Amino acid sequence: MEEKEFEACVRQIQAGEKDGLKRIYQAYAGLIYTVVYDMVRQREDAQDIASDFFIRLWEKADTYRFGGKHRAWLLTIARNMAIDFLRKQKRELPMEELDTPKLQREDIADEVVESISFREAMEQLKFNEREVLNLKILGQLTFREIAGILGKPQGTVSWLYRQGIEKLRRYQKNGQEVQG
Repeated sequence: MEEKEFEACVRQIQAGEKDGLKRIYQAYAGLIYTVVYDMVRQREDAQDIASDFFIRLWEKADTYRFGGKHRAWLLTIARNMAIDFLRKQKRELPMEELDTPKLQREDIADEVVESISFREAMEQLKFNEREVLNLKILGQLTFREIAGILGKPQGTVSWLYRQGIEKLRRYQKNGQEVQG
């Protein structure tokens, strides 16, 4: 969804028109679920948080700064909701099977994961690497936007991305667990 279309949807929401929320939901429900699921690792919890996300979006539409980067704004809200959930649960992230999201971009990351399942490959990464890859590949965000969302320096974000991609390449080449 382009920035102007998103802003039109936000204006509709601010006017109490549900069609704006519906269009944003159709464009971003999968992305929001994937980002949240990657953090909470429980299908039902991720579904609940993603549903709550759109309720919160309806309630907080008036806080959107027009002319901003809407993807970064959406993903920041979703990520914060997942963090709040985890803090409330006071539990560690369990390692559970992941659903395999469909990648829509054709770039180096697609080539890396092409011949192996996304789930297997992503399990080889540390949480920070996986989070950056999800935001970069699925969220189609820039390193600067990801750095703002995660509160990390841009250099660290690009380093985590390169580390993750390199691990995926080694995994693809060797077909086994990657150390490091």
